[in-house]
Amino acid sequence: MEETTVQRLPLIGDDAPAFTANTTQGEINFPADYKGKWVILFSHPADFTPVCTTEFMTFASMIDEFRELDTELVGLSVDGLYSHIAWLRKIQELEWKGMKNIEVTFPLIDDIRMEVATKYGMIQPNASNTQAVRAVFIIDPEGKIRTILYYPQSTGRNFDELKRIIQALQKADAEQIATPADWRPGDDVIVPPAGSCGTAKDRMENQTDEQYCLDWFLCFRKSK
Repeated sequence: MEETTVQRLPLIGDDAPAFTANTTQGEINFPADYKGKWVILFSHPADFTPVCTTEFMTFASMIDEFRELDTELVGLSVDGLYSHIAWLRKIQELEWKGMKNIEVTFPLIDDIRMEVATKYGMIQPNASNTQAVRAVFIIDPEGKIRTILYYPQSTGRNFDELKRIIQALQKADAEQIATPADWRPGDDVIVPPAGSCGTAKDRMENQTDEQYCLDWFLCFRKSK
């Protein structure tokens, strides 16, 4: 009986699966070439498709905002390199929501054999055997996967949310805190839960303008 090989999907906290690939910006070795940087690795179903076109225009228009957060962008679809080049050239001719003359300068991976898409679980057969879903992997400077998002093919991504996730992760790493629901830069943050009865009692009895508690397990700090 023939054995079936099961591809394990990468999970949050895993090392980002490594690969070498041709892109519209030349060959990349991932994630080694991006060590020390945050990366948004994302897939789209196909070139010359409408939702993908709006997404690439938006990503390209925000590239400086992401680079201010020390974050690079890497795209992927299972189309070939020449299709990618033709599509990106066509995008420069389009205008949408005030965006025009948009040049996509981040790399778009040629994955016609679906090797990278398979490693990252971007091909989901119940959606399509021939196109990638809208997957997003946020990878930290050490090459660890920190966030995974999957969108259906019909739904364009929320780019403000992608930026907010990067900001929240960087804030949490720098200050050893957590961020509450709907957090935005400048909002109060959550401090780690009390680890003892004594700490819980002290927090409740000695609240300050800088740090306050709704209860012993839910304490906030003013954002720095």
